[in-house]
This record gives sequence, structure tokens and C-alpha cells, in this order.
Amino acid sequence: MRVVLAEDLFLLRDGLVRMLEAYDFEIAAAVESGPELTRALAELAPDVAVVDVRLPPSHTDEGLQCALQARRERPGLPVLVLSQHVEQLYARELLADGTGGVGYLLKDRVFDAEQFIDAVRRVAAGGTAMDPQVIQQLLARRSHTAQPLGGLTPRELEVLELMAQGRSNAAIAAQLVVTERAIAKHTSNIFTKLGLEVSDDDNRRVLAVLAYLDHGSH
Repeated sequence: MRVVLAEDLFLLRDGLVRMLEAYDFEIAAAVESGPELTRALAELAPDVAVVDVRLPPSHTDEGLQCALQARRERPGLPVLVLSQHVEQLYARELLADGTGGVGYLLKDRVFDAEQFIDAVRRVAAGGTAMDPQVIQQLLARRSHTAQPLGGLTPRELEVLELMAQGRSNAAIAAQLVVTERAIAKHTSNIFTKLGLEVSDDDNRRVLAVLAYLDHGSH
């Protein structure tokens, strides 16, 4: 699996390269600026891009904007964005086109190799990998601005948060130590209460839930 990596801090970039290579990823390019990232994504057509939000020369959201532009030119290009802090706007922009292969992780997560590699693989496969802190903030903001998520029970809220992180029903069942059938019932109730169409496509399901939560947080 070929990766284009964009990170302006040399030590972190080098560490990420070594980590990815240790898990059998091929580094197609490791760059440190927005213009370099744009060229690499256009010329190398990687399987997944791992991108720092803030890159030279602007040090604002250049990495994110380069990745979003690349997704417009190549719809579905898997992009995992790394950020120092939770920025809900960035999460919204990533999810705006309604297609999969997107992730948003805080940089602290990269120090947990298994969690980081799992996120890269999930995004590369067309799924989602949203940082738990992003999900918690979306949930918290919506609970202050609307009816508490359509009257979801505490257990349904717990299931929703895990769904939004990109977990499958089987993974949620294992974490909550219940049967997969019980989780299927919870997810069905969640969709009914939120007025969302039930789908067997985990990625579209997660994106739909995130979009709904995000819409209610404005």
C-alpha cells in the first residue's frame, strides 16, 4: 500500500515513515510543504494520504486544503488528516462530500502505533477514522443546541459514539461486552430516532450520523 505523507516537523515525519514502513506500507513520498504535497498527490496517485493540517508556507490549514483539492480531482482519494488540536471545522470539511476514505486524528494518537496504523488501514479501505475527542465535542455541542439526540438512551449514545469512530457492530459488541444482535437492535433504534435511513454500508452509516450531528451543532 502506497502512502504520501506530509508533515513539516522532521522528527515526526521521520518517525511516521519508520512506523509505516515497519507495518509494510510503501512510502511513495514524504514531504514538508503544501506545494510538494499537491505535486505528490497529483503525480504519484497513492493509496492513502496522511497529511498534517498545517503546512508551509501558510502554516494555517494548507495541508487540509491540498488534500481536499486532491479529493475533488480524484474523488474518493483516502485522506487521514493529523491535527494538533480538535478543530470541528476541519472535520466538517473532510466529511462534506459525503464519501468515505476520510480520517481525522489528533497527533497524540500517532504515538500509539496500533491505533494509528489501524486508522490508516481503515481510511485506505474507504472507511472512516474519527478521533474520539472530535466525536465527543460534536455530541456535546449538539446536546446543548437541540433535544438530546432525539431521546437516545445512555447506551444508545455510547453505541453512537463508537459508531461515529468507525467501529463495526462486531467491534462495538466486543468493547461493550454484549452480543452483536443487541448492538444491531441499538443501531436500528438510533437510526429510527434520528430519522436516518438504515444502511448496511458501515461507512455511509457513520458519515450520515456525523453529518446529522454536525448539522445540529451549528
